[in-house]
Amino acid sequence: MKAAIYSRVSTDKQQTGLESQRRALEEYCRLKGIADYEVFEDFATSGSLNSRPQLDLMMAKVRSKEINLVIVHSFSRFARSTSFLINSLEEFGCLGCGFVSITENIDLSTPIGKAVFTIISAIAALERDLVRLRVLTGLENARANGKQLGRPRKLQYDLIVTLKAEGYTHREISKMLGIGNGSVGRALKKSGPKIPDTEH
Repeated sequence: MKAAIYSRVSTDKQQTGLESQRRALEEYCRLKGIADYEVFEDFATSGSLNSRPQLDLMMAKVRSKEINLVIVHSFSRFARSTSFLINSLEEFGCLGCGFVSITENIDLSTPIGKAVFTIISAIAALERDLVRLRVLTGLENARANGKQLGRPRKLQYDLIVTLKAEGYTHREISKMLGIGNGSVGRALKKSGPKIPDTEH
C-alpha cells in the first residue's frame, strides 16, 4: 500500500505549523507500520481553494491508482468546503482509496468512519436541498413581484447561474436540478465570462 500524507497552511508565516503537521503524520505512519508514503504540502494556500498545486498532484496520483491511502492532519487542512470534502471522499470510495484524518481520529475503512461519513453526507444533502429551495423561493417571489423570468427553460437557466454564484460545482448543480453536466456548462457559457469549475 502506498500512502500520501497531505498538509497545508494558509499563510507564509505558518512554516512551523506545516512542520508540526508533517511530524504528526509521519509519526502516525510509523505507528501503523506504513513505510511507503509520499509527502504533499501546500504552503500559504487557502483551504477554501479546491484547486491547489500539491493537492492537485496528489489527486492525480490517487486517480491513477499510484496512491491508495490518503492521510491528513485534520478535515480542515484538507478542505474548508463541506461539498468539496464530501465529493472527494465519495471519489476516494469509488477509487478504492482509503482516507484517514488523525485529529478527528476518523478512518473511513472502519465501521465508525463509515457511519461518520454517512452522517456528513446526509447533512451535505440537506444543505443542497435547502439552498435549492431558497433559490426557487426567491425566483418565485421575483415572479410574484412582476419580474419576468420567461419560460421554464429560462427559470432553470436562472437557477443554474444563481447556484454557481453560490459556489456550487457543475456536478452538484446537475444533481440538484436533475440535468446533465453539459446543460450546466452551456447555461453558464451563455451567462458571460466562463466561471471556473473547481471540483475534483
